[in-house]
Amino acid sequence: LAQNNTTEYSSPVQIPGTNWTEIAGGFYHKLAVKTDGTLWSWGDNAGGVLGQNSQADRSSPIQIGSATNWKQAAGGWYTSAAVKTNGELWVWGNANHGKMGENQPANLDRSSPIQIPGTTWSSIETQNEGMAAIKTDGTLWVWGKNQYGQLGVNDTTARSSPVQVPGTTWSVISGGVGSSIALKTDGTAWGWGTNSEGELGQNNTTKYSSPVQ
Repeated sequence: LAQNNTTEYSSPVQIPGTNWTEIAGGFYHKLAVKTDGTLWSWGDNAGGVLGQNSQADRSSPIQIGSATNWKQAAGGWYTSAAVKTNGELWVWGNANHGKMGENQPANLDRSSPIQIPGTTWSSIETQNEGMAAIKTDGTLWVWGKNQYGQLGVNDTTARSSPVQVPGTTWSVISGGVGSSIALKTDGTAWGWGTNSEGELGQNNTTKYSSPVQ
């Protein structure tokens, strides 16, 4: 809760500052962007998910690096990612299942941001054990764990490098635990992955490894 303590609160308590513009919640950590383009993190730091080149937990916001052109951040299961205004995409934290997207061994955690190739990234969303990102051309790219087909590429093979989901009109992606929901620019909604609770809105509990409207 970024209060410089570990006290629980049952009512909202303010995080210091009045120039926050973007917030992202991980499982046990948080990320936030300020209006000056700086990126901040706090909470549990297992796997180096706070991007501080250490694994020390932080109970107050601490700035990640010195860059001032961060646009959007996302936090997942001990993983973090953020997009800069220049279209660069950076990831850090736990590398299980290839979540770092760098085609490296699964145990190669990163405690400082590393760049995913390319400069046309528009937005990033973390899934339970993977990531999904949209480029400025409307293409959707995914990587990480895939045992339920949650990457949407018509198989259940994990990916340690970005792979494209068919289509060029993706606008928004939201990742869950083993499934994803995405919107296209025409206003249609698509889902894929596990569906044990009917979370894909198909009036069934069948899992899908490719997007279904």
